[in-house]
Amino acid sequence: MFRRSSTLLFSLLGFTLLGTALAQDAPLAETVAALEAQLAETNFALESLFLLFFAVLVALMQPGFALLEAGLHSAKNVVNIFMKNIADFAVAGLAFWAIGFGLMYRDGGQIFWFLQGYESDFAVSADFFFQMVFAATAATIVSGAIGGRMKFSAYLIFSAVMTALIYPFMGQWQWGGGWLSDRGFYDFAGSSIVHAVGGFAALGAVLAIGPRLGRYAGGKVNAMPGHNMALAGLGVFLLWLGWFGFNPGSQLAFASTGDATAVADIFVNTNLAAAAGALAAMVTSWLLFKKPDFSMTINGILAGLVGITAGPDVIVGAWAALTGAVAGIIVVFSVLLFDRLRVDDPVGAISVHGVCGIWGTLAVGVFAPSAANLGVQLLGTLSYSAGALVAGYLIFMILKALIGIRVSPQEEIEGLDIAEHGIEGYIANDQLGAPVVLQASPAGD
Repeated sequence: MFRRSSTLLFSLLGFTLLGTALAQDAPLAETVAALEAQLAETNFALESLFLLFFAVLVALMQPGFALLEAGLHSAKNVVNIFMKNIADFAVAGLAFWAIGFGLMYRDGGQIFWFLQGYESDFAVSADFFFQMVFAATAATIVSGAIGGRMKFSAYLIFSAVMTALIYPFMGQWQWGGGWLSDRGFYDFAGSSIVHAVGGFAALGAVLAIGPRLGRYAGGKVNAMPGHNMALAGLGVFLLWLGWFGFNPGSQLAFASTGDATAVADIFVNTNLAAAAGALAAMVTSWLLFKKPDFSMTINGILAGLVGITAGPDVIVGAWAALTGAVAGIIVVFSVLLFDRLRVDDPVGAISVHGVCGIWGTLAVGVFAPSAANLGVQLLGTLSYSAGALVAGYLIFMILKALIGIRVSPQEEIEGLDIAEHGIEGYIANDQLGAPVVLQASPAGD
């Protein structure tokens, strides 16, 4: 439909300019030049609008993360989870605008502070907004892993450092034309650059802050189930939808026939990996626990999506499904392994984004060797993972020394909704006041 409409638009535009030129006896060369200029302007506008559309889809991932994390945490921390996710988007909107974007896409020694001086194939603001929602995603991955025990003030500082410095500095290695880009490293939409960075920064944070009270008491792993699986499931559906902006939008070209076909193929490959990840995690948990586990299944969806993100344009069809299926299996065993190691990650963020981010990056070298060398892929993903782990751990340890990062035991038991924000996520009926009893009027009134 769009292709026919746009072709008609361009044809009418061409005939109009040609008719005007003939009426004014303008040289044909001038007419063609004018037509080409007009077509270039129209293409620039369309490409910029498409990029903004995909950016809005990625922005939907933010409420998706909020719902997922809230559902997998206890009811007494729901407001805190939402506050952190809202804060991530707000902080990224300012920090990445002022510093991060210009640092990530710097030109030699020139950093484009506040976007000043930056040039783009799209409207600069569209280019920035698309990249900003990626930065917010990298930061918010950490939120769920340290939920239920961290000071909100300290988290705000981490979020600012993550979106202004850590993510942009490391992102430049590839997407900013840095040293990994020079070596042929391939990460189309961010299995390593976004997800492994977020996942291993989360691991550093968890190591610095320690487990929740009672999680590993008595020498065993004590279950602390999430309070609302419906919220978690709805969050994953939003994330799944948002990924259709994350991966296809990274094509960064949309209006031509070839680009439109490539975008559509990326849609399909992304969905194949997500579906295969869901089923693989479900079957794996079924075999291990004798019942299909819901939390493992929804994390399998995310694992498949993270896995395909490095190469949705080059890992196609059955290979995309296989990439997602392997990720779905990996995430189950990874979650169990981190629990055995006493690494308390309530939402499985380290496994989903960190471990499966490594797998997805390596999958490009395994299933699409013509696109990237496996050795370079290994070098790149380990560099991102190790760099994020060290950076995350150092930032949290510095904050721990300066202002403290953990709430008091009493506040943790009470819940961060009350301790940090002074409000509960759910109001019990007995807190709403005495019910009003309506009595019927006496007869005759």
